[in-house]
Amino acid sequence: MATKLDVREGARRGPQTGGRLPRRWLWPLGVIALFMIVGAPIMSAGAHLDSIQRNDAEVYLPSKSETTRTIEANKNFSPIDSTTVVLVYTRPDGKQLTTVDRNNIAVVTVQLIGIDSENLAAPPAGPIISDHDGKAAEIVIPFMGTADKTIGDDVAFVRSTATDVSGYNKYVAGPGAANTDLLGVYSRINVVLLAVTGIAILVILILVYRSPILPFAVLAVASIALELANGAAYLLGSTHVIPISGEVQGILDVLVLGAGTDYALLLASRFREELRHREDKYDAMRAALRVAAAPMAACAGTVILGLLCLLISDLPATRGLGPVAAFGIFFALLSMLILLPCILLLLGRAAFWPFRPEYNSKASVSKRVGIWSRVAALVGNRPRQVWIGTTLILAALAFGMVQLHASGVVRTGEFRIPAASVEAQKQLDDHFAEDSDGPIQVIMNADKLAEVTAGVQKVPGVIEIKPYVDPLKQYDYQTKGKPKPGPAAVNGLSLLKVTMAATADSEAGIQIVKNLRTAVHTVPGANTLVGGETASDIDGQDAAGSDRRVVLPLVLIVVFAVLALLLRAVVAPLLLIATVVLSFLATMGVCGLVFTNLFHFPGAETSFPMFAFIFLVALGVDYNIFLMTRAKEETVHKGHRAGTLNALVLTGGVITSAGVVLAATFASLSVIPLVYLGELSFAVAFGVLLDTFIVRSLLVPALALDMGRVIWWPNPLAREAKP
Repeated sequence: MATKLDVREGARRGPQTGGRLPRRWLWPLGVIALFMIVGAPIMSAGAHLDSIQRNDAEVYLPSKSETTRTIEANKNFSPIDSTTVVLVYTRPDGKQLTTVDRNNIAVVTVQLIGIDSENLAAPPAGPIISDHDGKAAEIVIPFMGTADKTIGDDVAFVRSTATDVSGYNKYVAGPGAANTDLLGVYSRINVVLLAVTGIAILVILILVYRSPILPFAVLAVASIALELANGAAYLLGSTHVIPISGEVQGILDVLVLGAGTDYALLLASRFREELRHREDKYDAMRAALRVAAAPMAACAGTVILGLLCLLISDLPATRGLGPVAAFGIFFALLSMLILLPCILLLLGRAAFWPFRPEYNSKASVSKRVGIWSRVAALVGNRPRQVWIGTTLILAALAFGMVQLHASGVVRTGEFRIPAASVEAQKQLDDHFAEDSDGPIQVIMNADKLAEVTAGVQKVPGVIEIKPYVDPLKQYDYQTKGKPKPGPAAVNGLSLLKVTMAATADSEAGIQIVKNLRTAVHTVPGANTLVGGETASDIDGQDAAGSDRRVVLPLVLIVVFAVLALLLRAVVAPLLLIATVVLSFLATMGVCGLVFTNLFHFPGAETSFPMFAFIFLVALGVDYNIFLMTRAKEETVHKGHRAGTLNALVLTGGVITSAGVVLAATFASLSVIPLVYLGELSFAVAFGVLLDTFIVRSLLVPALALDMGRVIWWPNPLAREAKP
């Protein structure tokens, strides 16, 4: 039913004819239609994003690292892409296996050759009885294909009853099983993660606006932005220049929905405010966009430029996150600046039903009494005590970082829920401790094989060295009794498979591989490469440390530049960056305490601090931008002190709502049962809330008041006459 205001507006713009909409309503509809037509091809591409997802080891290693070069060189000895699956059998009574047991288990090897021979890269090896305790047997099965997707059916077959042996426990381990479980977890992103995130956003928006209409409009626009972002991610990833991993896809989803909703809150709250001062909704939207577009663009620009800094990372997966997430933020901003205003214009004041903002309301927004007026009074009466007290609290929290161990997560600790491959890997580690993660690969020029072998033998912790032998000749020897063949050279290269007396992800194992690399690299002319699981961890840690030293300072420089251009000041940007960095350190401290003592996580990934820094600094600055752009606007008319406090009151509700929405969206990542994503979701959610309720609400305004108008230097506001 049309209200009196709608009738009055319609009469003022001319009569409706033939039941048609007024002409001014046509251009929002036209813009929406044009936006959807132009964006349709991009959105349709997003449906294929899963097909290009990569989670192989090379995505998480520098392209020029020694491990990556070893993987490439190893293709000379195994030209067929293959992935290993390991079957482990034990007796239910835990006793040692007998010859009878071995013969019973050997039937599986024959079955595999006969049933799945087309998918085998080589004949299965085994059963091999554990030298450690004799209580387990393993069958090593090399399947053709990569660990990402192509062997999923093979793993399912191995896990089926076809490989069961009556009277024995069976476990399926190895890279193939682990990656199959990992892909199963990532498959929940498109359904579970999006559903949980969408519900969380919807509930919060309904509570904030107490309206059943606006939340659905905002969520619809955010969903369109996400479809555009997924389409752009597919187009980038399909070039094979930008790898798209499972974790990147999950982060993209929550980032676009969370950031897009934040921008929507800023625009919608300003539109509602302007509707109280302007009778015409079109005039109100123009006024809202005039003051909200700049901070929205600045917020998005800060995040986009911060994310693009990841392009200089040595790690392909990290590099891939940069442009993919940057496009996501771009489409979130574009949708909220184009689609959302059109929808709000079509809905008018009805968007906020049942609490419609009435024109010329007697209750002035700036004079409302509420919690933010009391917060402003606290900050205004004791600014120095407030900023000193909050700074000390944040600094104290930062000391918890001593318990944050971001040196990687052991393979058996990657999942937060029981996983079949994890239990199987534990059995493999227990019974085949020395080679459960596969041997160390040492590749060198063939003419230096003897010298390199001698160097390897001198390394403490090395217990076995096996040179590469042509598998066909080795097979002939096993079946026909020919003399044992010697080491084989392929394309001028030789390969040694080295077993060490430590598990791959242990400190002892890491030290053995470091010593091994030192020993073989000194052989002149050998061009030796050392790879394997442990070497991969070492190279990944080194790359993550290098990225932190380069990327993090660059992000701070970029953020400072955006703030300086937006505020036309130097002091304020430095102050805002300092507060956000302090908030990040406090968050990392809390993470160290919580991860170790409450969640009992087995460490954190090496890339965790950098990803947390990117999101917390870039997103945390957003709320300071919301506050300080409004403070700058209010200072022009009311002076520095009154303007700052008035900005705190006016932006309190929208910034708090935006912070809660963003925290909830990142918290939704915890439904993906991986330790890494669980840690990142907690860090960003907690850090955003810390920025929202402490930094933006207390620390920044208190510092601004205590420092005085010099905070705006060299802006003319630093010399304004008003106090």
